[in-house]
Amino acid sequence: MKTFLTVVGVMAILMGVIWILQGINILGGSSMTGQTQWAVNGCISVIIGIGLLAFTYRQRIFKR
Repeated sequence: MKTFLTVVGVMAILMGVIWILQGINILGGSSMTGQTQWAVNGCISVIIGIGLLAFTYRQRIFKR
């Protein structure tokens, strides 16, 4: 389960970074390019991913 949460957290961060770059018009090639809503969605995704990683690693520390 911890491996799964780690993978989901990393994927959420990577997806969020891509959305941010598309939203602020750095990474082109889709309908999301230049749409600031996608930059906001990307920030939310990155925060969720960091939260998942923090939750996962916090659980590992306290189980020792």
